[in-house]
Amino acid sequence: MPESRRGVLYGIAAYTMWGLFPLYWPLLKPSAALEILAHRIAWSLVAVVAILVVRRHWSWFRELLRTPRKLGLLALAAMVITVNWGVYIYAVNSGHVVESALGYFINPLVSVLFGVFLLRERLRPWQWGAVGLGALAVVVLTVDYGRLPWIALVLAVSFGTYGLVKKIAQVGAAESLTIETLVLLLPALGYLLYLQGQGTGTFGSMGAGHALLLAGGGVITAVPLLCFTSAAIRVPLTTIGLLQYIAPVLQFLVGVFVAHEVMPPSRWAGFAIVWLALAVFTWDSLRAARQARRTALEPMTA
Repeated sequence: MPESRRGVLYGIAAYTMWGLFPLYWPLLKPSAALEILAHRIAWSLVAVVAILVVRRHWSWFRELLRTPRKLGLLALAAMVITVNWGVYIYAVNSGHVVESALGYFINPLVSVLFGVFLLRERLRPWQWGAVGLGALAVVVLTVDYGRLPWIALVLAVSFGTYGLVKKIAQVGAAESLTIETLVLLLPALGYLLYLQGQGTGTFGSMGAGHALLLAGGGVITAVPLLCFTSAAIRVPLTTIGLLQYIAPVLQFLVGVFVAHEVMPPSRWAGFAIVWLALAVFTWDSLRAARQARRTALEPMTA
């Protein structure tokens, strides 16, 4: 199988797993979102260390310890992804799957704004149009919800920040997740021990099946991340950009057709504007990529 096709399959697998996450977290009830988050952190470390043991890949650790800047960036990434994971679990288990999907729909637009204001990148006119449509959608959905769609905005901004920090750090997925979960391990374990000491922890008290599901949160965190990394090194970024919409589409479908969340006409209108913004953004990105390839080939054909 060609490497490019293999990369696309890895990408589809990663985003499909992420898109189906809303089916998993409700299985962990009656555990509260914060307890699920703590277990996810602890068991993610176990899962990723097991993967590194199988791969016998440890040489990076000593080198990373000699670069305090990268360690600081990964510590920041750990704090940001903790917010993202916690809000996402809360959203799914409290009946806000559709709003969480909205966060990942608008995440590409947030990343673009980060590029403008933090990396001094310049946007093309059509990109500004897509960002403007995204802002209009937030206004429409604010009116619809009767409040700012804070879950969507926190998820979009936190994941965009996480991606930005990881881009600057330039550390592999498994290596990065190892350091991030190590940073978070003591607070997570401390909270879990506190719950068990208070008799309010659910690990072990709800049966072996529930305990296995809590531990499984680590596996379902590590596996799609590794699939994504395998995809990113095999296919162009434009392909990754298209594949990333698989996850929020699946999340949206789960929210509407599985969780049966209410979708009044005004909410459909807000999502329609978001989808239009993403269509404009994607079309412009593909057009720019084609022009760049054409420009790169001109000297060869001259």
